[in-house]
Amino acid sequence: MNKAELTARVAKDTRMTKVRAARVIDSLLEHVMKTLKRGERASLVGFGTFTVTRRKARTGRNPQTGAPIQIPARRVVRFTAGKSLKAEIR
Repeated sequence: MNKAELTARVAKDTRMTKVRAARVIDSLLEHVMKTLKRGERASLVGFGTFTVTRRKARTGRNPQTGAPIQIPARRVVRFTAGKSLKAEIR
């Protein structure tokens, strides 16, 4: 499912226009991103939790040449599925 399909479903389920549903989805995503950017966690009960963690610097290999390369440390987003989501997917 892509964003357009999600917008159409939300609009249909809530009986609002697609434009309004798109604004709601955009607002939700914007606030989740702002929360993660501050280093905080965003939890949607039953669905899951988004967190930001640090990945250490490490040595990797160039797949074409096999030469070692240095991969820098960075922040990454992690998602942990909630209990309800896990139960639905089983």
